[in-house]
Amino acid sequence: MKKLLAIVLALFMMFSITACAGGGEKSNEIHIGYFNNITHAQALLTKAEGTLEKSVGKDINVKWTAFNAGPAEQEALFAGDIDIGYIGPVPAITANSKSYGDVLILSSATQGGAVLVKRSGSDIKSVKDLAGKTVAIPQIGNTQHLCLLDLLTKNGLKPTTDGGNVTVSAVANADVANTMERGDVDAALVPEPWGATLLEQGAEMVLDYDQVYLQGKYDVAVVVVRKEFMESNPDLVEKFLEVHNQATENINKDTNKSLQTINKELKEETGKALSDKIIKEAFSRIGVSTEINKESITDFAKISKEQGFIRDIPKEEDLYAKQ
Repeated sequence: MKKLLAIVLALFMMFSITACAGGGEKSNEIHIGYFNNITHAQALLTKAEGTLEKSVGKDINVKWTAFNAGPAEQEALFAGDIDIGYIGPVPAITANSKSYGDVLILSSATQGGAVLVKRSGSDIKSVKDLAGKTVAIPQIGNTQHLCLLDLLTKNGLKPTTDGGNVTVSAVANADVANTMERGDVDAALVPEPWGATLLEQGAEMVLDYDQVYLQGKYDVAVVVVRKEFMESNPDLVEKFLEVHNQATENINKDTNKSLQTINKELKEETGKALSDKIIKEAFSRIGVSTEINKESITDFAKISKEQGFIRDIPKEEDLYAKQ
């Protein structure tokens, strides 16, 4: 009887350990979040070609959800509505901090891809000339906002909210041209393809993509994953990464063909494609890579803490997914 009880106890412990190691119930679905923007190039290409669906097989349901802003995607991650998401590095850091490490950075996607432009006729020639001016950014607390704050600090300037004389205004990318035309903003730090679009419409370049921050080698889009989903479904995450890596390679190997596919996907999802000139010019300022620039992530985390967007700088072991 003692031997039998010992065997039963051992089996119970073994099953308990196995269940814990599995991280929870496996899923027959994988939910991907992304933006309909060329900085989320791998997502658009993968979705258009159906390569993730082919990789995971017909028994796994793949669902794609498009977002317009980082905070909405963060909330979807917190709610478990998406499992893996393409998102800006700053929202990724914020999501990691607010979830106490439950949202992890899995891979890089794209780098650079933002420019500082001014309205035609403005006397702005450098960052120092932004004193007394109004500068548009897409969203308070996003990647371009933090890049602008870094530029201001390095040039001895501050936003008006910190006692300085540079007015920083959140303006939707699609509305920047109109606000410039009205004279409501003097300059804008925007991601592509809005930079190329504004330049075509008459705006003038102040800083190109490789002058904004870290010679354009900073992450502008990363891939995040819910820790619970990753631990419960390591095989699905691995297959996703394989597809993401292959899409990255394909884009770099045959950029023109990939851009054609991406542009068709944009038209199908938004009803409007980019002109060949705009998409090619915009993409010339975007680097496509799976290698995370941890220096840029660390700097963004420091600026985020200084600005009060997060309470603490995440430790590296709590920020990145272990692969």
